[in-house]
Amino acid sequence: MEGALLGLFMIAACGFATLLEHPASPAHQALPDGNVRRVLMGLAMGLTAIGLIYSPWGQQSGAHMNPSLTLTFLRLGKIERGDALGYVVGQFLGGVGGVLIMRTTLGMLVAHPAVRFAATAPGPRGPTTAFLAEFVISFLLMAVVLVASNNRRLARHTPLLCGALVATYITLEAPISGMSMNPARSFASALAAWRWTALWIYFTAPPLGMLAAAQAYVQLCGAHRVLCAKLNHRTAKGCIFRCRGEAWQHGTS
Repeated sequence: MEGALLGLFMIAACGFATLLEHPASPAHQALPDGNVRRVLMGLAMGLTAIGLIYSPWGQQSGAHMNPSLTLTFLRLGKIERGDALGYVVGQFLGGVGGVLIMRTTLGMLVAHPAVRFAATAPGPRGPTTAFLAEFVISFLLMAVVLVASNNRRLARHTPLLCGALVATYITLEAPISGMSMNPARSFASALAAWRWTALWIYFTAPPLGMLAAAQAYVQLCGAHRVLCAKLNHRTAKGCIFRCRGEAWQHGTS
């Protein structure tokens, strides 16, 4: 499920990137302003993320779709090591599979230099700035996930908040680092494009940022406040995690 979710995310990323950025696309020709196209890309991918989190498979797996998120919940003690390993392997395989499906489907359209399989790369400010930007946006995303998902009033809105952050980051931050927050997502595009520019950034900054956010949350609120590793626990789907979310939802814990 985790592999399929990230695969679907990458299918959407490659599809929307081709639609909006390929020079021959009618949408690209109708929208010459790159800022407008980036806003639309952000909205499309934010809605995609929300849909995947709320989907039946997202409700079942917890909709991590990101090794950085999974490793952070492992650090917080909410997921078993074997399950975390399975999640990470599934995420990498699913991301690669999604991009390969789009390469087979769209061919040279998605491989065009303007699209390049939706690959992430540092912007003109260079790799150091890109690293810092990836660290900050990853820190903020994980902080929002922890604060919202462990708050009775905000928990039901966690998927919406995550989608809103994805949309905002693509709109505002993508020119700096390409907006990844996800090693598996960046690896999948890099493999298909055979473009490995500063891939180390996307393997280090996102997990470090999310782990830092988790440490800050534990210091401020306590590890006992982390109830589950699901982004959306308001579901009848079973939970494989070290979870106190069900009892908390019903007011028994």
